[in-house]
Amino acid sequence: MAVDGTYNITMTTPMGPQQAKLTLKSDGNSLSGTMVTSMGTDNFKGTINGNDLQWTAQATTPMGPITFKVKATVDGDKIKGESASAFGLSTFEGTKA
Repeated sequence: MAVDGTYNITMTTPMGPQQAKLTLKSDGNSLSGTMVTSMGTDNFKGTINGNDLQWTAQATTPMGPITFKVKATVDGDKIKGESASAFGLSTFEGTKA
């Protein structure tokens, strides 16, 4: 499907811009993936509706686990979205690797 693949993304966070690698795989309306950041690797599951994606991920940090609720849209080789957590709203965008 069009959303499947690996994306190099830049996240706008309270700690400044952060680079990450996001890998997505669709199966019907189900989405699974992995995000690799400087804090480690997190796996997630979510849903897909056309090019609109949603998932919830949990990251382990020195302050304890943090839950992120993510919404994103894929347009061709580009992805952009937003992530809500206890730290507020962050945005991200990137392109297929």
